[in-house]
Amino acid sequence: MKDRLRKVLSSAPLHIAILGIALIWSLPSVGLLMSSFRPRNDVLGSGWWTVFQHPFDFTQFQLDNYIHVLTAEGMGRAFLNSLTISIPSTLIPIAVAAFAAYAFAWMEFPGRQTLFVVVVGLLVVPLQMTLIPLLRVYNRLGLAGTFLGIWLAHTGYGLPFAVYLLRNFFGTLPKDLFESAFIDGASHLTAFFRLALPLSIPALASLAIFQFLWVWNDLLVALIYLGGTEAVAPLTLKMANLVNSLGQNWHLLTAAAFVSMALPLVVFLALQRYFVQGILAGAVKG
Repeated sequence: MKDRLRKVLSSAPLHIAILGIALIWSLPSVGLLMSSFRPRNDVLGSGWWTVFQHPFDFTQFQLDNYIHVLTAEGMGRAFLNSLTISIPSTLIPIAVAAFAAYAFAWMEFPGRQTLFVVVVGLLVVPLQMTLIPLLRVYNRLGLAGTFLGIWLAHTGYGLPFAVYLLRNFFGTLPKDLFESAFIDGASHLTAFFRLALPLSIPALASLAIFQFLWVWNDLLVALIYLGGTEAVAPLTLKMANLVNSLGQNWHLLTAAAFVSMALPLVVFLALQRYFVQGILAGAVKG
């Protein structure tokens, strides 16, 4: 009993420090949530922490901000546009990268290592350097302002990291397993679908989290390749337009921010058990 109590007391400072850091880290989100339910005059007149002075006064909490951004500001349509952009822009690069990563990890062909180094080297190319040249190509092909154009752009920008992550994970899979499959007459296509993919779910889930969050929260790529096209504008573009040059309507950003945060939180919480495993993909062999 004494040893157990001593162990608990010795770890108490660490637990307190972790709870303190978590509390400080979550304060901005709590303030944003409180502000999203407050009327405009209250947001402009006092800080969000004043709601705790009268915690049971529910008249200070309203849904007007959410109703306004989802109807008058068109955030509902923008939410669907973000889904239409993010889902294909997540699935396409993962599918392409999985095939490429398997080839780099388990198939022998001339220049394999050189080509892999070139692909990984694309990670250091600044995204901003490609915007104008690619936009000119898009204008000539009629892809600017279309979902197809933004899918292809996000696929190209996400492929280098996706190939690098999956190749490292595929490379750590047991070699004997693949050799046994090939001896039994399995082709590379069969080994890919029956062995590599089922064993790589943690890496695929982790990559899906990274890619989805990046695409969902993206503003620059959407602004360049979609422009001001209202029919395909995602949430980030609509949120950027909520606050005009005079600083008005910024109180609506609190509600809009939580509308934008809802789906990424669901995706992260649903796949979080794979997250750490995927982050460490290829870091340790054995």
